[in-house]
Amino acid sequence: MERPEAIQQIRDACRIIVQQFMRIHPAVPALQHPETQDEFYKTLHQMTVELETLKKKLGKLEREDSSTVL
Repeated sequence: MERPEAIQQIRDACRIIVQQFMRIHPAVPALQHPETQDEFYKTLHQMTVELETLKKKLGKLEREDSSTVL
């Protein structure tokens, strides 16, 4: 697998993960347990931040690749 394919595969996986997070979020209130709900919201937020960090690193890597082509 070449770097561009790896980057695309990771981006696709990140998109799927984010979509699943969006499915979890609306179900949290139905847990009807404030302590657990707070922990879910906090953890979902942290995980989203981590995914965004990964996506930014991929973007940086892509920019480095495109600048070496010039």
